[in-house]
Amino acid sequence: MKRSISLLSFVLSSSLLISSCNSSNAGGTNFQLNALAFSDKIATTPDGVVLDVRTSGEFAQGHIANATNISWNDPTFDGKINNIPKTTPIFIYCLSGARSMSAANFMRNNGYTTVYELMGGIMKWSAANLPLTTDSSVKKVAGMDLASFKELTKGDKIVLVDFYADWCLPCKKMEPFLNEIANEKKDRVTLIRINADEQSELCKSLKIDALPYLQLYKNEELLWEKVGFIDKMGIEKEIDLIKY
Repeated sequence: MKRSISLLSFVLSSSLLISSCNSSNAGGTNFQLNALAFSDKIATTPDGVVLDVRTSGEFAQGHIANATNISWNDPTFDGKINNIPKTTPIFIYCLSGARSMSAANFMRNNGYTTVYELMGGIMKWSAANLPLTTDSSVKKVAGMDLASFKELTKGDKIVLVDFYADWCLPCKKMEPFLNEIANEKKDRVTLIRINADEQSELCKSLKIDALPYLQLYKNEELLWEKVGFIDKMGIEKEIDLIKY
């Protein structure tokens, strides 16, 4: 199957997915497992391959032990997976589930018979306090601690916090009108955008395990939160409900 077809499949599936990965798929055997079940299944399947389809930078910051990194964004993804026998059990994951679902669909359509997906990706894995290993040769991105985050939510102005990732299509779609809101309501609203890939420990502390994720604060109090896509009008409606 040509790579162009797989990319079209990714766009279509991501637009329907938004922030979850709960669809069923044809072809082969597909199991979507929560983090604990995924971990247990890896432990009881010694001949399986754990496949991390994030970028090499994301992989280096922390990954499941013994995982192989083949980025779904790599145009030669299909060629690289050809080195894995099609009867091998595959354990596939990304950050929050969108890329792994698309990659799993691609692999099933290319003859892989047993594919296990980590529902919610590495964010759910971390939220379950399961271990990650890191590449010691790569400098980790400095993380924001919870105290520093709380400092950002102080004050009388409304603080709109946008947890996003560069690969997240709904996040990209929301970014322009989030910036518009911040500009149009600058007397009332401060926008803070936090890259979930770079601030994974903060996301774990705040129990943020899906993207996009929006929050509204005032005087350090969390007044509203939303997982998944929401349009500009919906956000403005929530802002206008907050007394100023």
